[in-house]
Amino acid sequence: MNQLDALRQWTTVVADTGDFHQLAQFKPQDATTNPSLILKAVQKPEYRPLLDEALSRHAGRPLDEIVDRLLVRFGCEILALVPGRVSTEVDARLSFDTTATVARALRLVDLYKAEGIEVEKRLLIKIAATWEGIEAARELEARGIHTNLTLLFSFAQAVACGAAGVKLISPFVGRIYDWYKKSAGSSWDEVASSGVHDPGVKSVRRIFDYYKRHGIATEVMGASFRNVGQIGALAGCDLLTISPELLAELAASEAPLALALDAAAARDRADIPKVTLDEPAFRFALNEDAMATEKLAEGIRGFTADAVKLDKLMGAA
Repeated sequence: MNQLDALRQWTTVVADTGDFHQLAQFKPQDATTNPSLILKAVQKPEYRPLLDEALSRHAGRPLDEIVDRLLVRFGCEILALVPGRVSTEVDARLSFDTTATVARALRLVDLYKAEGIEVEKRLLIKIAATWEGIEAARELEARGIHTNLTLLFSFAQAVACGAAGVKLISPFVGRIYDWYKKSAGSSWDEVASSGVHDPGVKSVRRIFDYYKRHGIATEVMGASFRNVGQIGALAGCDLLTISPELLAELAASEAPLALALDAAAARDRADIPKVTLDEPAFRFALNEDAMATEKLAEGIRGFTADAVKLDKLMGAA
């Protein structure tokens, strides 16, 4: 059994890509996209016709609507290849506007419905885990629209998402690791900070154990991996979203892979207190976490920059 098949014994494997031609090779259950992945995909010759089609079919429409239609087209292509769900992201420029995020999400939902997609079972609306984004997710979940809260770096964000009834969260393992490695500089010890000691891995394990201990239904999907060691250290997590490159590495290895996260054991732990956060407490906790504050802002800026690039690419076409 290769490591990818071993991982599937305990964890739902998700493909982290906008390149749907790669999906059939790895047979993931779900797939996730983001503005950066879509921008990368549409610059490849094989995907350029999708962009050209969106522009020609919807000429004269507002550019933001045409972009959403392009995202939905990619999503539909992905759903034809995976049996589960696709995550489609709301424009990161709306990350601090609850009302606008909800409106944009509803438009994406309507576009998917127009394509015959059963959105309740097959779509996750992806939103940045700001306070405003979490509140938007709360409203969408109340309407039966499921959400994936992304750019999640802190325990406070996870607590707020669980309280809001979010369907799924995506804590970013690799970006947490990157921050601590950069912060440590020359004193960084790669061996001592790997596996279960990796700071990104530890963050996800804490969230996973907290959710399972307190019966929180929100699914935990580790994301943004730098190496297969991080993936192995989270075997047993509800879901893991993995790049095609790392999926290929797992599929090529027959090294042993053991269960690392145990939901049943977490449920029996007595040392995990319940936490409640209102808006001021959430904002203060996030502010106290320098890594999470910096990586959340950086992530929103990055997704925004790629959204602007996609706008310009489509405007120049």
